Amino acid sequence: MSELRKDPVTGRWVIISNERRKRPGDFLLESVHPTSNASCPFCAGHEQMTPKELMAYGRNGSGPDTPGWSLRVIPNQYPVLRVEGTLDREAEGLFDKMNGIGAHEVVIESPRHEDTLATLDEGAVEQVLWACRERLMDLKRDRRFRYMIIFKNHGAAAGASLDHSCTQLIALPIVPREVRDEVDGARTHFMTKERCVFCDILRQETADRRRLIAENADMVAIAPYAPRFPFETWILPRRHQACFEDSPRHEYASLARMLGDILRRMNKTLRMPPFNLLIHSAPVAEEAGEYYHWHVEIIPKLTKVAGFEWATGFYLNPTSPEEAAEVLRDVRP
Repeated sequence: MSELRKDPVTGRWVIISNERRKRPGDFLLESVHPTSNASCPFCAGHEQMTPKELMAYGRNGSGPDTPGWSLRVIPNQYPVLRVEGTLDREAEGLFDKMNGIGAHEVVIESPRHEDTLATLDEGAVEQVLWACRERLMDLKRDRRFRYMIIFKNHGAAAGASLDHSCTQLIALPIVPREVRDEVDGARTHFMTKERCVFCDILRQETADRRRLIAENADMVAIAPYAPRFPFETWILPRRHQACFEDSPRHEYASLARMLGDILRRMNKTLRMPPFNLLIHSAPVAEEAGEYYHWHVEIIPKLTKVAGFEWATGFYLNPTSPEEAAEVLRDVRP
């Protein structure tokens, strides 16, 4: 029989549909295999094909926008929001609008076209995380921005327009509704319990262990209790911290190890799936330190959102988190 489960942070309901139960082999999987591309603008030697870089790692003395780098950060060539301009807002009765002010940046994770976060060594993945942290710290100085989201689209089915592995960062002048629901839910839990809801989740899941996938000294990977999608995975730091960019250096190293581990498990189990990776952090200039807890969400693209989800806001998931956690836990990548 199907179950309705309530997310303990946002209050969002999902349906775990046992009648539609699916294991990894039951999905119509669209494997992602990056292939060489002589015209890829992100590959080494093609630096003049991209906007001028904002920062880079790995060069020894050569100038910007030249080969020799191990990681580059550039403005997105087709940004959804632009830095230039003033933040003007106006209302026409019920209707509200503002200028499209923001920032849209791309972290090119490697000069090699075939590399992915699952194949890069831990130091290179840590370098990606540290670059995101540096860019967040810089963008936070702009008082127009209220929220920064770090995300990755891997594979065309997940929204990637290029095969070359990259992470994106977008700065917004408002806090998105999905984030606001999560922050408000965490605040409500804290006001009632005087504890962080994410810390409570960590305590319960590490004690129960049915939805625990992997853990190390600083990070815990779980299948969330009420997942929207099959094999959805969260990675949470054990230490309470509201902002991703305020974490100590050793936690980025631990997160790099955990990310590589989880993505390799998914690659082996789900045959190189497309996925979205999201880093949720506290909004800028909000005193969320007591009740919010930054974390990573990894969502393999195994199902499609259809009319029922759009009409109701209820997500329909054909794989229970307990089963997904068991499958990923038993993999030896």
